[in-house]
Amino acid sequence: MRRALYDVAALVARIVVGVIVVAHGWRTCAAGVDATTREFARWGAPWPRPFAWFSICAEFGGGVLLVLGLLTIAAGIALFGVMAVAFAYEHLGHGLPLQNEGFDLVLALGVVALLLAVAGAGRLSLDHLLFGRRDRVSREEPAAAPSPVAV
Repeated sequence: MRRALYDVAALVARIVVGVIVVAHGWRTCAAGVDATTREFARWGAPWPRPFAWFSICAEFGGGVLLVLGLLTIAAGIALFGVMAVAFAYEHLGHGLPLQNEGFDLVLALGVVALLLAVAGAGRLSLDHLLFGRRDRVSREEPAAAPSPVAV
């Protein structure tokens, strides 16, 4: 029962976080790499141009992967990294308010992405469908018979 609850909770978390970061990634992509690079440079973030590319790919691609539950570990780690940089270089100084660029949203998204990377996508995911069967089969193999003990 507990595992089934986790599977449903992970599915809901993946969809909600995935949709939010895809929307942010779409907005970042629409603004363009040059505008995003300038924004990251304004923040004082290291390597603003490579990070702009990484951010666009992680938000848009990672969000899609989270929704699908595919390559969840990689997507979660990438999104956690993007949110950590946004938290540290831009949003932390604004405090916790629910408006005016506060850090509440990036903190929540980053923590949930990290949780999914560590705990997994659950059984309601493409990760489980494509990669989980090997694990299940190996757990269901019968244990080897104990060797007879000489008396």
